[in-house]
Amino acid sequence: MIQLIVGDKGKGKTKELLDKVNAEIKEVRGSVVYLDKSTKHMYELNNRIRLIDVSEFEFQSPEEFIGFICGIMSQDHDLEKMYFDSFLKIACIDQNYIEPVIRKLENLSDKFNVDFVLSVSMNKEVLPDNAKSKVILAL
Repeated sequence: MIQLIVGDKGKGKTKELLDKVNAEIKEVRGSVVYLDKSTKHMYELNNRIRLIDVSEFEFQSPEEFIGFICGIMSQDHDLEKMYFDSFLKIACIDQNYIEPVIRKLENLSDKFNVDFVLSVSMNKEVLPDNAKSKVILAL
């Protein structure tokens, strides 16, 4: 399953994502990973959540990002949920290329039973059709 928290920059998507991951950690049995562009929010996350600062890995394309996600998934068979803050930025995605990346994440989610929650700096109205139905919060 893929869920999106969308809205323009500065609308509070990160706070909502942090609140969601911290609330859901109480219910999950497997592991949870939170990807961000820095360690700025490290102390706002429950200590059971693994924070990964993706800026250390120097992605240059969405394909490299998907490969990185596959690597994380292949190393943790208990992985249950992944949260991506600043999704477009950490995944090196142009707004016009979001549709195929969401489709790839959806396939990974179905195949490996890992849920993804993404914070996306876009208005719901300009999202591609395959993403609009996945919006759980529009700010």
